[in-house]
This record gives sequence, structure tokens and C-alpha cells, in this order.
Amino acid sequence: MSKRTKVIGILNVTLDSFYDGGHYFSLENAYNHAIQMIKEGCDYIDIGGESSRPGSEPVEAQEEQRRILPVLEKLQDITVPCSVDTYRSDTARKALKYGVSMINDISAFRFDPELAEVVAEAGCEYVLMHMQGTPKTMQLQPHYNDVVSDICAFFEERLNFAEKHGINRSKIWLDPGFGFGKTVEQNLTLLRRIKEFFQFGLPVLIGTSNKSTIGAVLDLPVDQRVEGTSATVAWAVFQGVHAVRVHQVKEMVRVVRMSEAIIYGMDKG
Repeated sequence: MSKRTKVIGILNVTLDSFYDGGHYFSLENAYNHAIQMIKEGCDYIDIGGESSRPGSEPVEAQEEQRRILPVLEKLQDITVPCSVDTYRSDTARKALKYGVSMINDISAFRFDPELAEVVAEAGCEYVLMHMQGTPKTMQLQPHYNDVVSDICAFFEERLNFAEKHGINRSKIWLDPGFGFGKTVEQNLTLLRRIKEFFQFGLPVLIGTSNKSTIGAVLDLPVDQRVEGTSATVAWAVFQGVHAVRVHQVKEMVRVVRMSEAIIYGMDKG
């Protein structure tokens, strides 16, 4: 793997996402924010049309597509690859026609197994994420025998599913799902033991940005968690994580690059 940790900028085209719901709901605002994140140094833009915050309700597929497809059309000439955050096969199929290079699936093919066929046919990159339950139920009573071992067993089973459906294993990234069906202590354990997910030999993505665990540790509201996010991002870089998914691209690119300079010197690899 390259030394350089990828920075994935989040573009929520939603009304109810926990951090910036509604800010980029209009096509113009979404496009301008994407261009701004590119200027700030992001390596990918991850576009989502349905909130997956704890307790959220799903939207109809047609509404999800109405939100994200015009943005993808407008972004076709940008200089960084786009990811689409969806678990729906129909949404993914339509998004891929706009040159999307990655599907980021919170369900790991569990909500719409046909998505595996779409990903296999496209040959695109795919983020396989762990979540206990659904966004609506995941934080009610999350329980594990051992959070890291249980997630690793989940990854093994889902990777086998993906390969049986013709997906090239080398195209898969793993996301242990920080904040998706985990308590504060389980999330901290996940970060502490993040290297254990490297056993699969695949890129590992972590998404801690502004989440409630940071709020719980620091007793801060969602709009005051940039320093806590910075600490988790720096830790992820020092552990060797392949990519971080963030809201504040400018600040987190700086955190990543400074962390890399400490680890590797001025040779960026």
C-alpha cells in the first residue's frame, strides 16, 4: 500500500444528515462544495442521498436518485474520482453510468443482494462496511462478544459472499463502521485495535468525522468536534489506515499530511 492516506470528502445531498443535513441539498450548493473540497485536497468525493445517522428513516430509491444523479452529471469533468454512498442496486447501476468509481455500501450487500451483481459487472471499487442492525435500530442495544473479533468474522463471511458473486477481492475496501451499532467504548476499542483489520490484506477506511463518540468523550455538540476528529484522524494515519472519510477536508488534509511527515519524513511516498 502507498504511504499516503487518502482523504475522502463527504458530500451529503440530504436534509437530515447529522452534521450538515440540508447545507448542500440544492444542486448549486452541492456542486460548489464538491469543487471546494477538491481545492482543499480531497482524493475522493463520497456522495450520499440518504442519511444513515442513528434513528434515521430510509428514503425511497427514486428520491435518493433524484438527489444524487444531477450532482453526478454536473461533476463528470472533475479531477478526482467519485464514490456513491448507497446500498441499492438500482441507484448504483444508474450512478455508475456517470463514471462513478466506487460504491460505498453501509449494508455490505445485506439490504439488496443484487447490488453484488452490479458491482461485479462494473468492476468498480467497493466499500464493505460493518453495521449491526439498520440505521434506525443500530444504537438501541449494540452487543458483541468481542467487537473487533466479531467484525472480522463478519468481514470474512461478507468477503466470501462478494467473491462468490464474481467481485474481485482486490477491489474491496473494508470499513469497520465506527458509530454504526457500537457504544462509545466499542468505538474506542475499534480505533485502538484498528490494525487487526489489516489481516485481510485490503485497504481499511475509517469514518470518525464529528460523530457522537467524539461528542461523548469531549462533551461537545456536533459543530465543535473538529479537534476530536483531528485526533482520531491522526491516530488512524499512524496506525496505517488507507483512507479517512471526513467533513472538514481542508483541516483533515493538513492533519494527514503532518502525521505522514512525522512518520515518513518529507518523502511523501
